[in-house]
Formats: sequence, structure tokens, C-alpha cells
Amino acid sequence: MTRAAREILIRPLMTEKSMRQKEEQNTVAFRVRPDANKVEIRVAVETVFNVKVASVRTASFEGKLKRMGRSEGRRADWKKAIVTLAPGHKIELVEGA
Repeated sequence: MTRAAREILIRPLMTEKSMRQKEEQNTVAFRVRPDANKVEIRVAVETVFNVKVASVRTASFEGKLKRMGRSEGRRADWKKAIVTLAPGHKIELVEGA
């Protein structure tokens, strides 16, 4: 792996769906670099959070077209990784109070 683990993981995704999956299925969702593969994501999560990863699922998303007056632009493409942790392992993320 040529990149550092903190370069691969951009930020955790904290949505209602991901918080529910965290409680029910012991999974955590991250926004990751679009060129990162599953092996790099697994190693990055294991090194940063010191947990054991059972599986990694990824999904790539195209950026939306946006308009500002007459000019058109495009948001950046991004990738989501859903990481399933091994039984007994847990990641504590900052949650809203």
C-alpha cells in the first residue's frame, strides 16, 4: 500500500441509515477515495481504528449536475465503503447529542 491510511478514509458517513446499520448489523459507512480498492480500505480501517474487519462493500457515485444561473457545473464523483466489523469489535464515532 503506497498511500497512508488517513488518505484513503476521507470521513465517516453519519446518516440515519448508517447509524441504524451500525446498531443492528455492526457496520460503519465511510466516504473514501474513488481510486481506493477493498483491500486498501480494509487495511486502513484496521490500522486507524484497531479493529478486525469482516467484509467491505463499496459503491461509486457520480457527481450531480448543478446550475448557477447560466453556467453549469458538476459535483465531484465519490465512493462509499460499508465496512462490516467482526463480532466483538466496535468503532466509537462522535454522535450528535
